[in-house]
Amino acid sequence: MKGILVNYDYCTNCHSCEVACKKYLDLPVGEFGIKVSEVGPFQYTTGDLKGKYEWSFVPSLTKACNMCADRTEKGKMPMCVQHCQSWCMAYGEIEDLLKKIDGETRYTLLTTKA
Repeated sequence: MKGILVNYDYCTNCHSCEVACKKYLDLPVGEFGIKVSEVGPFQYTTGDLKGKYEWSFVPSLTKACNMCADRTEKGKMPMCVQHCQSWCMAYGEIEDLLKKIDGETRYTLLTTKA
């Protein structure tokens, strides 16, 4: 099974993935194949993180996403991965993507319904 691995510590919220996907799928205003969600900003008030801020951007696949099946069948990357300006996204077999998780940064593994 294929998936997209996102190292969201490095996502800059540029929305390149969203724009590339919308254009490729010809989606109307307000619809997305991939959508970047913002978490924060907020400040921690207790514990080891006291005084530090959290502000993350996490891309999520929608039901409109088919991982660019017509492209990936030809050996190309999905449009979102190809156009990611921070290169924090990778496409491939889930087993291979899991090996890239280093335990140092935060990742999310995205898949479509099989």
